Amino acid sequence: MSKNNQKSTLYPTRIDLPAETRSKIIGMLNDTLATTIDLKTQVKQAHWNVKGLNFYQLHLLFDEMATELEKFVDSLAERITALGGLALGTARIAAAESSLPEYPLDILDGKAHIVALADRYAPYGKSLRDAIDKTGELGDTDTADLYTEISRAIDKRLWLLEAHLQVPEVDSEEEETSGKKDKNKHK
Repeated sequence: MSKNNQKSTLYPTRIDLPAETRSKIIGMLNDTLATTIDLKTQVKQAHWNVKGLNFYQLHLLFDEMATELEKFVDSLAERITALGGLALGTARIAAAESSLPEYPLDILDGKAHIVALADRYAPYGKSLRDAIDKTGELGDTDTADLYTEISRAIDKRLWLLEAHLQVPEVDSEEEETSGKKDKNKHK
């Protein structure tokens, strides 16, 4: 949990979760909020700076990913306030509290951006799955559901990023047959 003292602020609510439980969940949600804001800005960094043959495709993909993350930022912040907490979402707080490493500023190539983003989406997805378990154990199935919704989308985005990096292997028999066919074409 974070060093930020504002996470303990609780406002009155009629939600039937005990104050101590809500306080723990709000702290988790604020940690996730900070990391999500940071991830969104890192995706925008890739969106603005990608270069190469797949520029346009990746530029659009990264913008779509950032837009999706912005929706999650709102959902997380709204859940925090619904639980009686104070949503802490400034850029400075996000930078200080995010669990992600800084985005590399020396890359331009599309593949390098894909790798950098995949390297951030994977641990972010893991943290979401951990939060699903923790909020479920604390008896807050609504927050666990929110984390599940975000987790599914993040896993899908990671799959899309990794698909750009995966090259299908050709079966050696198929390659030999294909090579023979190519040689016969030239005769």
